[in-house]
Amino acid sequence: MTDTEVRTAVRAERTELADLLSGLDAASWDASTLCAGWRVREVVAHITMPYRVSGPRFVLGMVKALGNFNRMADRSARDDAAALTSEDLVTSLRDNIDHPWKPPGGGFTGALSHDVIHGLDITVALGLDRSVPQDRMRLVLDAVNPKTVKFFGVDLEGIELRADDLDFSYGSGAVLSGSAQDLLLVLCGRRLPQGHLGGAPAARFTIPG
Repeated sequence: MTDTEVRTAVRAERTELADLLSGLDAASWDASTLCAGWRVREVVAHITMPYRVSGPRFVLGMVKALGNFNRMADRSARDDAAALTSEDLVTSLRDNIDHPWKPPGGGFTGALSHDVIHGLDITVALGLDRSVPQDRMRLVLDAVNPKTVKFFGVDLEGIELRADDLDFSYGSGAVLSGSAQDLLLVLCGRRLPQGHLGGAPAARFTIPG
C-alpha cells in the first residue's frame, strides 16, 4: 500500500480510539491494561508521547534513563499520566489524528502498529467488544517478522500461531489459535484474559484465573 493509504488507516484508527476513550468512565482510566504496570492513562500517555515530547526533551529523557528507551518511555508515561487529565490525553490524541510521526525504521505501518497494539492493550484488558478492521490488521500482521518478535522477547519455539478469523499463521509446531488481534498481542509478549486463546499452548499465554 502507498504511504497515503497507510496514513488513512492510521487516521481512522486514531479517530476510533479517541472516540472510544472519550466514553470511558473514571474507573476505567485507572484500570490495569495488558501493558504490565500501566493503567489506561499510562498507555494513552505513551501513545501520545511522540506528539508532545520535543526533540530536546526526548534526548534529556534518554540521558536520564542511561540510554534505555524502555526506561525512558516508562518514566515519561508515568509522569505525563500524573500531570494530564483524561480529557487532556484524549485531546492530545484527537488533535494529532494526522500527525506524521513514524517510529525509527518502522514507517507509517509502524505508526499504525503502535496505535493498534496499544489500543488492544486497553480494549482487551477492559473487556470491550472492539475488533480492529481486518484491512488494518492485515497491514500490521504483514509487518511481523522474527526481528520484531525478538524485540518483544516472546518465546514461540515449537508453536504455530493460527488465526481463526483471518488467513494468518506464524511459526510451526503446536497450534495456538485465536483471533488475529489476540495473536498479535501474543506476538508482542502479552498474556491474555481467559477464553481468548485455544490449543495446547494456550495456558502459557493466558493470565491465570
